[in-house]
Amino acid sequence: MTRPFEDSGTQNSSAAPSRPPAQATPSRPAAQSRPAAQSRPPAPSHPAVQGYRAAQGYPAAAGSAAALRSERPAPFSLRPDPEPLLINLARGYLETMAGAREPEQLARWLSDGAYRRLLKRVVLASRARAVTKRAAVMPTIIVDRVIVTEPNEGVIEAVVILHSRVRTRAVAVRLEGRGDRWRASAINVM
Repeated sequence: MTRPFEDSGTQNSSAAPSRPPAQATPSRPAAQSRPAAQSRPPAPSHPAVQGYRAAQGYPAAAGSAAALRSERPAPFSLRPDPEPLLINLARGYLETMAGAREPEQLARWLSDGAYRRLLKRVVLASRARAVTKRAAVMPTIIVDRVIVTEPNEGVIEAVVILHSRVRTRAVAVRLEGRGDRWRASAINVM
């Protein structure tokens, strides 16, 4: 299973151990390498690399957390409708807590603090499943309704009511506008 935020691992030809070139056989042609002009180094996605780059005065990458935090909020009308994101975040959060989804799949829509809280909750939930010897299963979730309010410009607070076989849950979500998109700064399951 591939993870959505992993780099494909482009390799630098100078760092690879030297081997004789592969012999072409009639059933399989020799592998062709990409020209050096088309290859690119992997993006610095590790927080330590990003912090070092920021300390050295490099500009923040376009999709990095630092660049998103520095963007000014855009008017509500320029951002997409928050309801589909709220539904997907609430459903994804419960699936992650059930062990059926990886937390990295929600990382792009969560602030740093919300993502750290999610990771802590996932560890606790996985320990609880291990103690009770329950397997991680994909929960059946039905969305009942979404209640959305806008307390301030560029801020959405919503409650998503979800039904599963076992119980009904309310998921409270706070979205903050960054540029032309929404990011969840808090998610609480009741």
